Amino acid sequence: MDIRQAQEQDLPGIAAIYDREVLHGIATFMTVPFSSDEWRAWLAAHSGSRHPALVAVEGGAVLGWASLSPWSPRQAYDRSAESSVYVAPDTQGGGVGGALMKRLIAGARAQGIAVIIARVVDQNGASVRFHERLGFGTVGVMRRIGEKFGRLLDVRVMDLHVDLGEEALEDGR
Repeated sequence: MDIRQAQEQDLPGIAAIYDREVLHGIATFMTVPFSSDEWRAWLAAHSGSRHPALVAVEGGAVLGWASLSPWSPRQAYDRSAESSVYVAPDTQGGGVGGALMKRLIAGARAQGIAVIIARVVDQNGASVRFHERLGFGTVGVMRRIGEKFGRLLDVRVMDLHVDLGEEALEDGR
């Protein structure tokens, strides 16, 4: 498996993974798939080193992707970013998501990003545990904030303070 910056030829694979969640899952609150133009704009917004989009590929197939986005357009939040990570269903649990996130976290630290925020559907226990294993802690839970497929969904806001260093993260500080 190779992890690298996403490129235009990766967009069909990225979209296929994401669209499955848009149309059938609860990992995203989007309900309508992006158009090709919207995906190209997304890639352009994630082509830099501060807010990248990474892909895990093997044999030309996209196994998963992860990205960092600005948390807010307000300048005081520049030290923070929001993460996203999605893995193809047949490769979930095989280390693809963890490898992507570890590379994303290392890149964030190198770019001076201090805090990574993740918004995780609380009813998606596997994703909550995944983020906890990476060192994310819960900030709070927004109750009944979304509705998809007739279900009211909670969102757990989690954060990882990458500026504290590996030792502090392992100690839970």
